[in-house]
Amino acid sequence: MTEATSRCGFIAILGAPNVGKSTLLNQFVGLKVSIVSPKVQTTRTRILGICLQDDAQLIFIDTPGIFVPRRRLDRAMVAAAWDGAGNADHIILVADVSRGMDLNTRAIIKRLREKGGRGDLILNKIDLVEKSKLLDLATEFSKTGLFEEIFMVSAERGDGVPDVLGHLTTKMQSGPWLFPGDQVSDMPERILAAEVTREKLFLQLHKELPYAATVETESWQEQADGSARIQQIIYVHRESQKAIVLGKKGSRIKSIGADARTDLEEMLGQRVHLFLFVKVREKWDDDPNRYSALGLDFNV
Repeated sequence: MTEATSRCGFIAILGAPNVGKSTLLNQFVGLKVSIVSPKVQTTRTRILGICLQDDAQLIFIDTPGIFVPRRRLDRAMVAAAWDGAGNADHIILVADVSRGMDLNTRAIIKRLREKGGRGDLILNKIDLVEKSKLLDLATEFSKTGLFEEIFMVSAERGDGVPDVLGHLTTKMQSGPWLFPGDQVSDMPERILAAEVTREKLFLQLHKELPYAATVETESWQEQADGSARIQQIIYVHRESQKAIVLGKKGSRIKSIGADARTDLEEMLGQRVHLFLFVKVREKWDDDPNRYSALGLDFNV
């Protein structure tokens, strides 16, 4: 392949919270670069996932789920999503077929129409509904006139994903690749490691812990034996939340750490020594420095 034959472009993944955008991104890339949780609004920032298809480099922007914002953090997340869409060469909207064209999805479609945007539609979680309902839903979305192609996939199982990638490859413009061929994300490893631990928090405590936790990688040391010593701090709002994260005699945080370490070792290709600490920081979500670290605009 030469620069004259190569293609490259940015693709924004839009959708309401918890429709499977992050799972889909991980399928595209073939490696976990975005956290997945049954809890909505777990993606807080724009994440670039990079995929190679033949001579094309597809650069995906996984955006926070678009919803009606209530808090400062919500507003920053929604603004980041629309900013990602505005900077992309192509847009794909992901919808959960079990929820149909819900209010959040309708709001996204309305905004796309106002901006004059068009793209492709991915109907996700097709294994959850009957085929007749899928066809009716595809027809309903098609009537909006905003979608060039409609794909039916199961991001969880990977069904239909190759067809989407093949189509997106044809949408890329001629031009040089913007990232090395072996790079799968632009997210710094320290932030990616923190996101992995935050995912485990949500997976293990999503019924007990509200949106009151964040994770920071405090230190990262490469050891002489090729392993990495990573120290992270989990910040919560209140002492009662700290007790939840720690668990009885530290059992919960030990379990969270074990799960996170397993993922990190697979992602990094090296042995990891992970040390987790829990601290109380009231109103951490009103700290401008946290927004800056997440690539969000504090002043939206």
